[in-house]
Amino acid sequence: MSGRASIRLTINGTAMELGCPPERILLDLLREDLNLTGTKRGCDLGTCGCCTVLLDGRPVLSCLTLARLAIGHDVTTIEGVTPATGLSPLQKAFVEHGATQCGFCTPGFIMMTRELLDRIPDPSDDDIRHYLSGNLCRCAAYPEIINAVRAAARDRATTKA
Repeated sequence: MSGRASIRLTINGTAMELGCPPERILLDLLREDLNLTGTKRGCDLGTCGCCTVLLDGRPVLSCLTLARLAIGHDVTTIEGVTPATGLSPLQKAFVEHGATQCGFCTPGFIMMTRELLDRIPDPSDDDIRHYLSGNLCRCAAYPEIINAVRAAARDRATTKA
C-alpha cells in the first residue's frame, strides 16, 4: 500500500479528518477504520447493493467508491438513519412486514428505499421494483420488501399530513 493522505468528510453528521491510503474504498474505510459495520460487504462487484450508502443524499455502492471521492461530502450509513431511541419508521416497516429475513441485505434496501421515498413519496409497485432492482435479497423476501416500502410510504404520508 502506498502512503496515507488526509481526507476530510462528514459521516452520519460528524465532520472527520482521517488518514487514508489513496486506493482505500469507502466500504473498507467505514467498516474497518470506523467500525461502522452496518454497511455490508456482499459481492465486491457492485451487483448486490448490500454496501449502499448515501453520498450527499444519493445512493452509491461503497464497494466501488474510492474513499477519497467522498472528500468534502456527506456520507450517510445505516447507522446514520437509525435514531438513538430505536428504529426509524422505515426500519420498523421492514421488521413488521418480514422484509428483514436474514438481514444481510436490509441496510442496502433501507438506504435505497429512503432515497426512493424522498424522490417519489407515493411510489407504485413498478416504481419500487425498478428503484430497488440493484439490490439483491438472497432470502427472496421481495414481496415482503415491497409491502414494507408501501407501508413506509403510507406512514410518511400520514405523518406529514
